[in-house]
Amino acid sequence: MNPYLEKLYYLAKGSERRILGLMSGTSLDGLDMALARFSGSGFDTKVVLEKFHTYPYPESFKERIRKVYSKNQVDLSELCLFNEWLGREHGRIILRQLALWGISAAEIDIIASHGQTVYHAPKTFHHRDDSPNGSLQMGDGDHLAQTTQIITLSDFRQKQLAAGGEGAPLAPYGDSLLYTDTERNRILINIGGISNYTFLPSLKSGGRVESSDLGPGNTLMDRYVQANFPGLQYDEGGKMALSGKMNQNLFEKMVSEPFFQEPFPKSTGPELFNLDWLANKLENMEISKEDILSTLNHLTSESIFLGIKKYLNQDPEIYLSGGGMYNFAMVQQLEERLGNIPLHSTEELGIFPDAKEAVLFGLLANECIAGKSDMYFFDSTYYPKVSMGKISLPN
Repeated sequence: MNPYLEKLYYLAKGSERRILGLMSGTSLDGLDMALARFSGSGFDTKVVLEKFHTYPYPESFKERIRKVYSKNQVDLSELCLFNEWLGREHGRIILRQLALWGISAAEIDIIASHGQTVYHAPKTFHHRDDSPNGSLQMGDGDHLAQTTQIITLSDFRQKQLAAGGEGAPLAPYGDSLLYTDTERNRILINIGGISNYTFLPSLKSGGRVESSDLGPGNTLMDRYVQANFPGLQYDEGGKMALSGKMNQNLFEKMVSEPFFQEPFPKSTGPELFNLDWLANKLENMEISKEDILSTLNHLTSESIFLGIKKYLNQDPEIYLSGGGMYNFAMVQQLEERLGNIPLHSTEELGIFPDAKEAVLFGLLANECIAGKSDMYFFDSTYYPKVSMGKISLPN
């Protein structure tokens, strides 16, 4: 038997797995690395987060991603080489970080890599009857496994797509296992480049988990800052947005986007919500940069509110994660829309909010190796009961 297959066999049967989860999101700011110990599976899963670090991408690194990221037309040679290059680069980043932590590669059982999404195309976006939902993540798992000599699981979204889903968001597969409460209904809101939510009914209620993308989280605000405020990557704390005011005309043009009228669940990405989209909405309008930022803040808070308002009569606890939770201007707007319902951090549930998505992919790897595919609350075309992740062996 291949020794790595034998190792997987014993890992699956064992009491614990040490998994390094990786996430590189639509913000393109860096590689999140969450090292955690997983025991059990399904609703018996226990997670202990040991280490977390975000490796910030240098500008040259970001530029290489942007050459293939969220574009209708790219150089095929650049796209081909990017897949291998990113797999190796992520591997090298991991080895450097493990050395800084004083941990050897041999002490890690599995790498769980999300990779870098370069294009997300559900049918509601591409409108082609001859093609299914699509999503493309790069950063080859075989190159990661070869570089690190660690068994790697990657390309998680493809199985969910193959079974009829849109490949996003995947958060409910982890949220339902880790954060469901016996008595209380919960809403988990992740505000990354794109914002999404998971509604977790209490076990006592017998309800079903629901989840969806909501719209632009940080992606439009960050891109606008980068394009219009030299040297800045984002509006720290929403301070510049606070110095402006919402433009009602622009706001109404933005919320009239057909995506917001699509039924839930749904998914989206920077393929739709980008600077060209914003420029189209701004056509023939004279608005200050600060007012544009303020209006973009309101778009994010409004899209979140529109998505979760149907649950508010069920007295849910609401938890935030993702970089958007540090945009205090936007969070304040959301609280006002929610009637000042308190907003909590997922840290209160035991997971550092910045690490939540990287931990999710560690959990999906744990389920692929040690779990079953019938443990989820939901069973639908959009959220099929599947295990996810392609296995790459170092040898």
